Amino acid sequence: MNVKRPIGVFDSGYGGLTVLKEIVQKLPDYDYLYLGDNARAPYGPRSFETVYRYTWQCVEWFFKQGCPLVILACNTASAKALRSIQQRDLPSKYPDKRVLGVIRPTTELIGNFSKTKSVGILATNGTVISQSYPIEIAHHFPEIKVYQEACPMWVPLVENNEYDGEGADYFIKKNIANLLKYSSEIDTVLLACTHYPLLKNKLKNFLPESIQLISQGEIVADGTKNYLLRHPEMEKALSKNGQRDFYTTDSAKDFDSHALVFYGKEIASVHVDLDE
Repeated sequence: MNVKRPIGVFDSGYGGLTVLKEIVQKLPDYDYLYLGDNARAPYGPRSFETVYRYTWQCVEWFFKQGCPLVILACNTASAKALRSIQQRDLPSKYPDKRVLGVIRPTTELIGNFSKTKSVGILATNGTVISQSYPIEIAHHFPEIKVYQEACPMWVPLVENNEYDGEGADYFIKKNIANLLKYSSEIDTVLLACTHYPLLKNKLKNFLPESIQLISQGEIVADGTKNYLLRHPEMEKALSKNGQRDFYTTDSAKDFDSHALVFYGKEIASVHVDLDE
């Protein structure tokens, strides 16, 4: 009997499925366990302490399911909770476990895309306020100028299936115009929220053709692959049965109907109560 030791992939809702999709495509042999904390989403407007508390509760749930490695496929959780988890919680409570985020692998590469050394970030309020992207990009590419725009309406648009409708045009046009007002030198724009790839077609209508649009899924998938190559002890600890399991803290029926849009395949999720 094979012992399950899956890679855990976490998000406050559905957006992390866009990241999981890319990771599975890049590393199909591994087992994966996805949890969406839909009952408490969105995380973006919440305080640092609340996001940390929710995220840590979910991370511990993953550990109880046998996951040695958890990926926070959520920019807000990565910005507001990851550092505390890595520096405070894991060393004292789970020294053999690892938790990774989506910000670092993105910031390690983003400077390679820009010729003008001017990068725009489109993100949630929480991610923008955290200043995680400017801080991390400065570590790797101190010459890069970073301009941020918070897009609080984009996640609700996506989750209400309005991402391809005319109603999305007003907010997308407004936020892109605000971003581009900061600098005419911006030649690369990062979608720093895992929901935003669903808006790509709309975004291209309002962005100049000279600006390249970067989403995180492929970058995080490559980062995960490289991480396992650098850490063979973790690679050996993971089970490889090609199994994918999906959980949500809210309605499984609702989760499954949205998941098809984000993940591209039909799934059957299971409701979980984290307080049990």
